[in-house]
Amino acid sequence: MTERRTSVPNDAAQLAVLTEFLQEFWSAGSLPSAHAMTFELALEEVFMNVVMHGSPPGLAVQVDLSLVLADGGVTMTVEDTGPAFDPLTLATPDVEASIDDRPTGGLGVFLVREMMDTVSYQRIAGRNQLQMTKRIDS
Repeated sequence: MTERRTSVPNDAAQLAVLTEFLQEFWSAGSLPSAHAMTFELALEEVFMNVVMHGSPPGLAVQVDLSLVLADGGVTMTVEDTGPAFDPLTLATPDVEASIDDRPTGGLGVFLVREMMDTVSYQRIAGRNQLQMTKRIDS
């Protein structure tokens, strides 16, 4: 098992730091590049949701990212200290509807759920924890 962790403030500029962290993990594990974009997209969606919606204006929220390579899969966990919010409770968007008929929001979480093998949410010790796992065939 290989595990790496990092923490950043909930600032959109930190997305580049987290993406580089993910890319370094991918490279160090010699993981297949075909799956890297899936994790980068999921990380961007989840992190930017925390930045844009995860705390009242002016409140600093810490975001922790952990990556674990084990048992032929990668698990990415994003944790934050913001108010409780389970994104998995959002209604599934009607992807057949025209863009004009769809409400704003919810599509990113839907895409994360579609891209990953499993996605789960927990509220632990005052922290939101979203865990995403995908099998990686080397």
